[in-house]
This record gives sequence, structure tokens and C-alpha cells, in this order.
Amino acid sequence: MTTSAAPGKRITVAISGASGAVYGVRLLQRLRGLADVQTHLVVSDAGWLNVQQELGMPCAEVEALADVMYPVRDIGSAIASGSFRCDGMVIAPCSMRTLAAVALGLSDNLITRAADVTLKERRKLILMVRETPLNLAHLRNMTSVTEMGGIVFPPVPGFYHRPQTIDEMVDHSVSRVLDLLGLPQADAVRWNGL
Repeated sequence: MTTSAAPGKRITVAISGASGAVYGVRLLQRLRGLADVQTHLVVSDAGWLNVQQELGMPCAEVEALADVMYPVRDIGSAIASGSFRCDGMVIAPCSMRTLAAVALGLSDNLITRAADVTLKERRKLILMVRETPLNLAHLRNMTSVTEMGGIVFPPVPGFYHRPQTIDEMVDHSVSRVLDLLGLPQADAVRWNGL
């Protein structure tokens, strides 16, 4: 585990086993560029598989984007406790298995424990859920998480900014997440009307 200077804001980023690891990695890259933000990262085993399969990135390269890295089974880590001050958590991408565990309060790994802590402490929890089509269990789990105070955020791209690349579509969704976290960003594309 590595640490950096005392942050202005602490954000936990989790990468679970859904397709779309690019969202978590791009979020880390964007957070890294912000002053006074400390990132805490946890990745599931399936999340690591997707990082390697979808992005071709070595684990060490992703870990280097975060200020602090935790193993997914380290249930005794700082982010597993409500006494650890954290300003928000984003699960990007969020698998349906992780969504279900959060909806049911099952703290069976560090991702779901940190999410449970985030909810119980009334902090911002954003789940970038990745699945389609959705069955009734998925929809009910999304409803449960929303009723508990979480934000269900499917990374559905906008097209009003006329994206030319996949990276531009990913950045649009990541910019919306940064807005939800109340973090500044100079390069966000915003709608100003017709």
C-alpha cells in the first residue's frame, strides 16, 4: 500500500468484473490530474481479467494511477471503516453481481464492504452498471440501491457533443461522474441549448 500527502478529497474507485474496465481506468486518469484529490483503488479478480483483456494494460500500470491500492480481500483496510473519511465511491464498471451484493448489504469483499460503508455513512456512491438487457432482478436491485441513497449511473453515451471516438464517449460519461462528485474539470463538454 502506498500513500501520498493529506488530500483535499478522497475518492474510492472500484473496478468490478463487468465489461467496461475503460471507465474505471479513465476515471483514475482524470482524478490523477486533479489537485488535492487522493484516490483509493480496489479491483476484483474478474475486474483485473477485464483490464487485461479489454485494455491490454498490466496491473502495475493501473495500480500506479491510484494513490492507495488495496487487495479485494483486504476487508480490514481503511476504506472498510466508516471512521475513514472518504468523499465518495465510484464502482466503474459495476457488475450485476456487485450491484446485487450492494443492494442486499452483503459485504463479502472489499468492494462491497466499502460500498456498504459509503451508504451507511450517507456518502456519495455511484454505480456505473454495465449490462443489457436488464432482467427484473437487475431493475429491483437498482431500485434498492437508489432507495438507499446510491446513484445508479449506466454509462450511456450522449451524442449531442458529436463524439468521433470511443474515448470521447467514455470521457463524456466520466465527466458526468466527476460532476456528481463535485469535482472541477476544465475540459467537460456541456450542453448549452440549440
